[in-house]
Amino acid sequence: MSLIVRENQSLKAFNTFGIEAAARYFAEAQSDTEVREALQRAQQLGVPLLVIGGGSNLLLTADVPALVLRMASCGRRVLPGDGEQIIVEAEAGEPWHEFVQWTLGQGLQGLENLSLIPGTVGAAPMQNVGAYGVEIKDVFAGLTALDRQTGELRDFTLEECAFAYRDSLFKREQGRWLILRVRFALRQAGSLHLDYGPVRQRLLEMGIEQPTATDVGAAICAIRREKLPDPAELGNAGSFFKNPVVPQALAERIRAEHADLVAYPAGEGMVKLAAGWLIDKAGWKGFREGDAGVHRQQALVLVNYGQASGCQIHQLAQRIQADIQARFGVTLEMEPNLL
Repeated sequence: MSLIVRENQSLKAFNTFGIEAAARYFAEAQSDTEVREALQRAQQLGVPLLVIGGGSNLLLTADVPALVLRMASCGRRVLPGDGEQIIVEAEAGEPWHEFVQWTLGQGLQGLENLSLIPGTVGAAPMQNVGAYGVEIKDVFAGLTALDRQTGELRDFTLEECAFAYRDSLFKREQGRWLILRVRFALRQAGSLHLDYGPVRQRLLEMGIEQPTATDVGAAICAIRREKLPDPAELGNAGSFFKNPVVPQALAERIRAEHADLVAYPAGEGMVKLAAGWLIDKAGWKGFREGDAGVHRQQALVLVNYGQASGCQIHQLAQRIQADIQARFGVTLEMEPNLL
């Protein structure tokens, strides 16, 4: 076997919170063959197999008694096709932002609103990653996954993935499917998504009245860099809580007391609230206790100022959840996977 398995590996460099925790066993897979080897080794060692990508959606609260497999497979390509859509495919270990930039360099549009999101291509469908009015499901053309129960490869269509807000079949059936590569349907021309948040305003500030997809990507990168801390400088996992979807009646009760409530229609009788607004209104923005805190510019981001443990970050998250529930009657759900 070519797979290299290490024992008692620190995971600090493999999670964007920078939490110190150790994996009982650790390996990196650069091919489908090495993925299959990892499954065999985990079985031989008598431990579970835990698959990670860029570690941008993890909160480690203890050492991990498993074989932690980091997907490190790389490769991206334009597939043969016809019609207006251009299908591109990328291996699961490809860094997401670099992949988005590559598509823009190919003259393709569709992923520009998802610029500068941390993580890997393989992890993106798990959460149905989304930003600035675009989600993975909007540009999805298929993926190939390994069924860990049978060892068979399966290609998934859009419908079979059962995408929902920050959710998918793969998240609901964690531990079964191991995503190997993902395909996206992009285009060379068409309308751009400019009306979510400050995108159009930022483009105007940049002096751009007729933007290209590359211009949109650059504007979103600039906005994200202003609002969100760089994990290389301040440990974080991006948005820590999902935007809650609540009945319209509850949203109206909150609006009656807070006219500046940030909310969006979310289907018949439902409203999506901005979790960051709720946390900010409750006074948590900039809060710090030890090295665990809430970012001073974006209340939706919990941060590790250096030596915070995963338990301390989790305890802070639980305090925020309890406070938001007590103040507004709204339940906040964490985005990162808790280990």
